[in-house]
Amino acid sequence: MAELTDDLAELVEAIVVPLVEFPEDCEITASETEDGAVLVEISVNEGDVGKVIGRQGRVIKSIRTLARAAASRSGAMAEVELID
Repeated sequence: MAELTDDLAELVEAIVVPLVEFPEDCEITASETEDGAVLVEISVNEGDVGKVIGRQGRVIKSIRTLARAAASRSGAMAEVELID
């Protein structure tokens, strides 16, 4: 499961870093929750939050969909959260 956790963090990082203006402030952490799901937390510069969320939440929704699809290939669940 640790390999899946790292892979999901790398996937989300590959998507988020090119979107933001301050990539050095981008932090992506992944951990396993009590129920066995993988939780990926995204922390970006205050000025980049809107870029990660996108219009009407479309970008973050797409990131969540990709992470869930990648996790489901291994039979796991994934959650992606944007930390303020």
